Amino acid sequence: MTSEITNYRDAFSLDGKVALVTGAAGTLGAEICRGLTSVGASVLITDIVEDRGIALRDELRNRGANAEFFKHNVTDESDWEAAMKMAVDSFGGLDTVVNAAAIVPMRLLADLDVEEFKKVQDVNVAGTLLGCKHASMTMRPGGISGRGGSIINLSSVMGLSGSIALASYNSSKGAVRLLTKSVAAECAMLNTGVRCNSIHPGIIDSDMGTLFLKQLVDLGVVPDMETAEAGFLAGVPMGESGKPQDIAAGIIYLASDASRYMTGAELVIDGGFYAT
Repeated sequence: MTSEITNYRDAFSLDGKVALVTGAAGTLGAEICRGLTSVGASVLITDIVEDRGIALRDELRNRGANAEFFKHNVTDESDWEAAMKMAVDSFGGLDTVVNAAAIVPMRLLADLDVEEFKKVQDVNVAGTLLGCKHASMTMRPGGISGRGGSIINLSSVMGLSGSIALASYNSSKGAVRLLTKSVAAECAMLNTGVRCNSIHPGIIDSDMGTLFLKQLVDLGVVPDMETAEAGFLAGVPMGESGKPQDIAAGIIYLASDASRYMTGAELVIDGGFYAT
């Protein structure tokens, strides 16, 4: 654990820190990278989608940030080993790993194929598990970085409650929630200096959020996108969807020393959706 907070401005700064973000080619992952670099972090962008990842790397470099890209299949353990090495070799260490890569196919239960269910668990759960495993090995004492750090797992409000046509996704994000707590407890009890927390976004203006609503329409659950959006926003006390920047701000907090005493916790960013 880092020493006690004596300067709040310094505690919230990420100057000199290094982060690895999976799923970074998507709307939300890209904004997380923008947020982290804006407050001083160097970032290794990873995603299976190469062209968008490289474009984000170039964008961040043009802004003066330190950024690299690694083509990354999160279900491949050898890819994780290579990604950890690249982060340390490129930037001199590793302080934060954000497990944001995920897929969200929707299917009514009667039509759900077990192979599709397994694929969702493989990407969303096993991919996150591998991220936690290799992040903790890299950041713990004796690891190739060895200075402790923060693991941040993207779960969802859909990992806290159920929804129609989301049996695979609900299951996976619920698993990420409890995986986070297991990793947090183990890392703390072994004095690794590694913390692990989960973030639970609600309805967010992002490519995944749009896909989520579109699939409801395609399944015939609602007649059109406007009805789908209105239905979900009706359950949000603040009356609007969140922005990717709202999630990025939460990531910055959990990556910073300001959250030094926070591990195994759920940071819900949903406009009050889960409160009602």
